Amino acid sequence: MRAVLYREIGAPSVLELVERDVPEPGPGEVRVRVHVSGVNPTDWRARSTPAWPMPYPEVIPHHDGGGVIDAVGPGVESFAPGDRVWVTLAAGGHMSGTAQEFTVLPASLVRALPENASFEVGASLGVPALTAHRALTVAENGPRRLAPKALDGTTVLVTGGAGAVGHAAIQLARWAGATVITTVSGPEKAALATAAGAHHVVDYREGDPAAEIRAVAEDGVDVVVEVAVARNIDLDLAVLKSNGTIAVYADDSPKVELDILRNLRLNTRFQFFVLFADLDRMAAAADDVTEAVRDGAMGVGTEHGLPIIRFPLAETAAAHTAVQDHAVGKVVVDPTA
Repeated sequence: MRAVLYREIGAPSVLELVERDVPEPGPGEVRVRVHVSGVNPTDWRARSTPAWPMPYPEVIPHHDGGGVIDAVGPGVESFAPGDRVWVTLAAGGHMSGTAQEFTVLPASLVRALPENASFEVGASLGVPALTAHRALTVAENGPRRLAPKALDGTTVLVTGGAGAVGHAAIQLARWAGATVITTVSGPEKAALATAAGAHHVVDYREGDPAAEIRAVAEDGVDVVVEVAVARNIDLDLAVLKSNGTIAVYADDSPKVELDILRNLRLNTRFQFFVLFADLDRMAAAADDVTEAVRDGAMGVGTEHGLPIIRFPLAETAAAHTAVQDHAVGKVVVDPTA
């Protein structure tokens, strides 16, 4: 089989296409023929950040993917060859990332991909959707699981609604019954956020975004799903409801400055989180996301607000560059091409 790997931390050029034997699943494992591999910022950061040491002499990247079960190991009863699935955290084990034609991973990291969903949908779930789920379920008095009506009466602000996590947060929040507001940086992204299902879209570069949000949420928003808290903190606090939550999953800035008195008055809850820190919670989130997919709530493609940007396996380096350069849409790699 063909696989893409790297042997040292560095630029996209360290990625190389190689031939490998098809791996065999062990006890509790499944082998998946990967049809689509999803690329996330964590993939290029792991490949390029010296502070993140190489976990193994060779690394096959990419956590997420959609494909078909090809074989099952001893003790696996939940899946059978031919089952359509989506996977996540595949790169958490030695040589098991999805940037290859076949990957072997624990059955616990695999979920059924409903028949109404494409492999592109499967490859777009994983890290983005589970991150969005976590952000929507960290409020002190909010739900820990998502389902229809779980967020009834809740107003959610999603910053960066045209990104992969923002897109998933819009879709999951709407599926769960929330009123969804999102901020974007221009008309093209506004159209994508609307297609994703946001009820209200605000261009944060134009006019008075805080006033626009307050016009929709007079009492403020309950939860902010935040991608850039250092840049957005003033807007977040201007529209946050008392006792509201700012759920922070990423930021390119190393520090954020907080007005302590202002936050005391709001009784703000800041929740910074790393997705992989709680595997039990991830497993429950994966079950909820699968149900949202089954209900048709997690579409991808331009018509659903997340254009698919496809690369063949041999051009994985170009796919990493596209993600690093903030391509608008979901970057995927096709191991079959």
